[in-house]
Amino acid sequence: MTPALRNRLVAAGIAASVPLVVGFEGLRQKAYLDPVGIPTACFGTTAGVRMGQTYSVEQCENLLAAELLQANSAVSRCVAVPLNPNQRTAYTSFVYNVGPQNFCGSTLVRKLNAGDYAGACNELPRWRYAKGVPLPGLAKRRAAERELCLAAVS
Repeated sequence: MTPALRNRLVAAGIAASVPLVVGFEGLRQKAYLDPVGIPTACFGTTAGVRMGQTYSVEQCENLLAAELLQANSAVSRCVAVPLNPNQRTAYTSFVYNVGPQNFCGSTLVRKLNAGDYAGACNELPRWRYAKGVPLPGLAKRRAAERELCLAAVS
């Protein structure tokens, strides 16, 4: 990751999201099909990925940083209540995985904007499906995001 991108992540207050996302996504430099058949590469990137593509570590890190900044922007745009750093980290990881549109229109965001912080955190485990199929990896990720989110609330 370039120093400039790293500085942008730190300045945006989302550098803590990097280990959470990387820990669940892992690094795959060659495009592969995810568990539901979507071409994926790097740290879970799907946008514009075609089978057969290969990425350098630097390209993957730059994609990660850019996508985390977009995820954080969606959290800021859709959440009308204050968040502490743990909540922002959990929700940024979540948006990175499910996408801004799914996040912004969710019951989770409605609960959060109504001030039901714990209720919003407890929505996270419901998002363990991909194309209607429950995935163990998503269940583990949502449990970790929920735990981080609730640690900030209790």
